[in-house]
Amino acid sequence: MDPVYLNGEFIPRSEAMIPVEDRGFLFADGLYEVTPFYGGRPLRMDGHLRRLTRGLGALRIDFDVEPLPAIHRELLERCGLQDHTMSMVYLQITRGVAPRSHAFPDPPATPTVFAYAKAFERPGVERWMRGFNAVTVPDRRWTRCDLKTIQLLPSVLAQEEARQAGATDALMVRDGLALEGAHNNVFAVFGDVVATHPASNQILPGITREVVLEVARARGVPVEERAIPIAELACASEIFFTGTTTEIRPTVELDGQPVGEGRVGPVTLELMQGFRELIARECGVALDPDASELDGG
Repeated sequence: MDPVYLNGEFIPRSEAMIPVEDRGFLFADGLYEVTPFYGGRPLRMDGHLRRLTRGLGALRIDFDVEPLPAIHRELLERCGLQDHTMSMVYLQITRGVAPRSHAFPDPPATPTVFAYAKAFERPGVERWMRGFNAVTVPDRRWTRCDLKTIQLLPSVLAQEEARQAGATDALMVRDGLALEGAHNNVFAVFGDVVATHPASNQILPGITREVVLEVARARGVPVEERAIPIAELACASEIFFTGTTTEIRPTVELDGQPVGEGRVGPVTLELMQGFRELIARECGVALDPDASELDGG
């Protein structure tokens, strides 16, 4: 049946209809979250809900997030994904349906709530160990990147630019600073120190980003949250992107030039291993074998 959730009902996707005056369609007036599940268990759903609650407050959309975990679980079950190794639930909340006017509707509209679940597959460890590539692109987004809004056109254009260049990721650059990817956060390794842009209005504070910072600190890897000039990336020994479906993705080439030695580095490997162990500990799912086995230890 390919069920989806729409405004309190689980219905076939083919029957899901949203009025043309929904403000998400007219103004991109809404937010979204993507929560990963491993073996049917969510990874850090509390973090996703906190970020969503913060965004709803910033946009002044009145919505109670308390029922969402149960909706996620039921959606996975209806889709037959409750035991799947890796799956995700996409959730979108808009301000709702109202005659087109830039000002908020008065009285407030009822929010539109839409969600679907699907399985996703991560590349095997062999592909991971070959590494990926990225290109730099101008950051054309607005100044509240910390809100996970559905207004993603600048990110869409950036990712398409990367695709046309034959690259996996697009690295956003503004005022000479490397900020984040088109749909993920970015980290760089200098010596033995992992650096990433600090949480601010310039980046989306990724939940996986938080997990990676936690893993790094737990494993004794020094971390700096600081601005990274794009010129400094030429001195980085390792670069990797993080995100819900990105997980920890090593970048071995940037703008056609090798990163460090042009191979997945030891710090990235350490964090990948820590991430796998965290998934096993919190979700009870064993992912790929230790990547160090393919790296000669």
